[in-house]
Order: sequence, then C-alpha cells, then structure tokens
Amino acid sequence: MKKTTFTDTMIRKLKPTESDYTRSEGNGFTIRVMPSGSKTWLYLYAFDGKRRKMNLGSYPDVTLETARGRFEDAKRKVKNNIDPMAEAEEQAEERRKAPTVADLVHDYIERHAKRFKRSWAKDEQILNREVVPAWGKRKAADVTKRDILRLLEEIVNRNAPAMANNTFQIIRKMFNWAVEQDILQHTPCTGVKLPSPKLSRDRVLSESEIKTLWENLGRPDAGMSDGVRRALRLILTTAQRPGEVTGLHTSELDGCWWTIPAERAKNGKTHRVYLSGLALEIINQAIAQAKKSRETPYDQEYNGYVFPCHHKSKEKPMGDTALAVAVGRALASPLTDDKGNPLFTAAGKPATENRLGIDHFTPHDLRRTTATFMASMGFMDEVIDAVLNHAKQGVIKVYNQYRYDVEKQQALETWENKLKTILAGDKVVDLDQKRKERNVA
Repeated sequence: MKKTTFTDTMIRKLKPTESDYTRSEGNGFTIRVMPSGSKTWLYLYAFDGKRRKMNLGSYPDVTLETARGRFEDAKRKVKNNIDPMAEAEEQAEERRKAPTVADLVHDYIERHAKRFKRSWAKDEQILNREVVPAWGKRKAADVTKRDILRLLEEIVNRNAPAMANNTFQIIRKMFNWAVEQDILQHTPCTGVKLPSPKLSRDRVLSESEIKTLWENLGRPDAGMSDGVRRALRLILTTAQRPGEVTGLHTSELDGCWWTIPAERAKNGKTHRVYLSGLALEIINQAIAQAKKSRETPYDQEYNGYVFPCHHKSKEKPMGDTALAVAVGRALASPLTDDKGNPLFTAAGKPATENRLGIDHFTPHDLRRTTATFMASMGFMDEVIDAVLNHAKQGVIKVYNQYRYDVEKQQALETWENKLKTILAGDKVVDLDQKRKERNVA
C-alpha cells in the first residue's frame, strides 16, 4: 500500500479505476476509492491479534480534517487497550435499544406492518402525518401517557374523532410491538382509552344531502384539491373503497371496465368494476388534470396515476387518508377575521364553518350510500355484494364462481340514472321498480 500525506487537493483528485484501491497516510489512516467513484475514510489497525477495519465516514461529507480527528481519537483508544470498533458497535446497539420515535415508526413499518398488515401503507401515512411531526426527534422511551392524551385531544379538536381513534390504535400497536421486541420496557398507552366513542357505521346520505354535497364539493373555499373532489364523487358513483379509488391507475382501465388487481383489493380478489358514463367522465377529467400537473419545472413524464399525490415527484397515488382529512377539514373549516387571525367560540374553542352543508360523514359512507340506494331500487344482495367486492361467505364461495358482470353493469347504470336525477333536482323515478310494475301488469 502506497504511503503519502493527505491533502484536500490530492483526495479530491483521486480517480476511480476498474477495481477499488486504497491510499494510506501511515499508522492506518487510509482512504478507499471504489469503481463507482465513492471514497471512504478507514482506520486499519490490529487488536488482540486481529486485523480491524473501522469506517470513519464518506468523503466529501466527512472532510479530511474531520476524518483525521476521528482517526486520532480511535488511535488513542487502541493505545489505551480499547477497541474503537467494538465501542462503536456497543454504542450503536444502545442507540437501537433507545430509538427516537421516528426510528421506532420506521422499524415498526418495515419489520412488522409490511409483513403482517395489508393496511401498512395507511398506518405509515397516519404515523408520518400525525406522530412524527410531533414526537419524531424524541426518544421513544420518553413518550408519556400525557403526551398520548394531548396528541389525541388535538386531533379530536380539529373535528376528526375517527382519525383520533385510528391514530391511537396504530400508536398502541406500535408501542406494544416495541415492548414485545424488547426495544422498550413499557408502553405509554397503558390506561388510555379510545378518545372518541365509535360511531355506528350506518351513515347513509339522503337524496338532498347527495345533491348538496355534490354541489358544495365544488366550492372554492372547501379547501379541497380537484383530485380529492373527483375521488369523492367517483366513490359515490362506483361504490368502491376509498383506497382503491385513490390508487386507480390507467393500466387498470379497459373501455368501460376497471379491473382492480388482487394486490390492491381489500379481500385479495381481482375485481371488475363497470364504469358508467358519469364515472368515465370523472376519470377522464382527473387524468387530464393529472397530465396537466406534469407541466411543472420538474418536467416529469405522466406515470399513469389518475389521482397522483401532491409530492413533487408524483410517483405515488394519493393516499386514501387524504380524503378523510380533506372531508374533516371541510366539515369544520377554521374561521378567521379580516386579518387572518383565528376566531374562537364563547367556550374558547376554534370557531369553524361547515362548508359542505351536510352532517358529518366519512368517505366510506359514500360507498354505503350507493349500496343502500341500489337495495332500494330492488337489486338483490348478491348483486350489491358483487358491486362492492364483498367476499362470499360459507360453502357458496367455493361453488359459486359467477362474477355477475351483467348484473353489476345493470345496477351501476340504474344508479347513474338515479344519481343524475337527484343532482338535477327532479323527482326521482325508480326505473327498476317501474320495470317490475310493467312485468306484473
């Protein structure tokens, strides 16, 4: 190994070759140059008769001056019979056992959620939005029960009780997992209850609410992007799950049919959705907007997501939680004075305005609404379940492999007709019922 005296100029001018090579200043202070051009500072030494290679950092992130300081510190430890690599490994282990909340979130998602939860992406979105900004840099072991309660209270106060419940359930699972893995000694969630009572999942919008919501989704002050507005309307039009709608990709479209692949479907079954004229109109508008949004300084090619996220890379679809957050915000939009200062009620709580004009609902309630209207129009449960992609129960799931495409098309076309009538404000005519009456006659 060639010995030399390091200078900034010399290190900067070291060029890569077909194989990696090293240069040494003596006493083990070394730099390694890889064929890729990356350069790494090393300390080569012997301890207890074994050769050791300690990584001191990568150049240029770690400067010559910093690397030499680390080398001198490590060399002094060797002279005092301390193995600096073993010491560094022990410190790294201690850091692993005492991670920050951001570290814990990462480990939980990678080591547990991705392996055992189909909804891991939703967990990751909620943790990164609600938890990491508040506690990310803190040691996970320092989070207290009071911290949990305060965070959940803040979410409830912004009129998002369901999100508060979801956030708590994910936090609780994450801390319980950390205890199981011996990362933490205890969980701060002990004794904490759901911050809000679970609402009965029976919310169905009336005809007047549907018309009001559809119109108010277009309000400029509703605080929603065009993508969110269209995604909510598409849920109501097709009765599909929010996450399946927001993840829609052009590769899944074939004429008037949308095929949701098994890996995106909640029940793991490929699902064909008939797209009515109204649904196609919404999708085509969303695609045009998504392509137009590519006309930015980033100048990236359209990647096919019908509802792309707002990150500058736009390589991912919009998260389904974005819909719930947008709806919650629009149902309780903060009020301000002429100078932009927040207004408060007599009780001292932030003053809000419902800019959607209907009682509280969630994006999933739109799916239930469509299913309920289909039932009221005379469609059988088997057909509605086929539209919703509900898994068949009992022995029938083995013997009945029929996919109900014809019936799904009929149900969604009939629903489109009724929806258009509702939006027009005319008297609703139940076409299916009319057909039955004619058949009886």
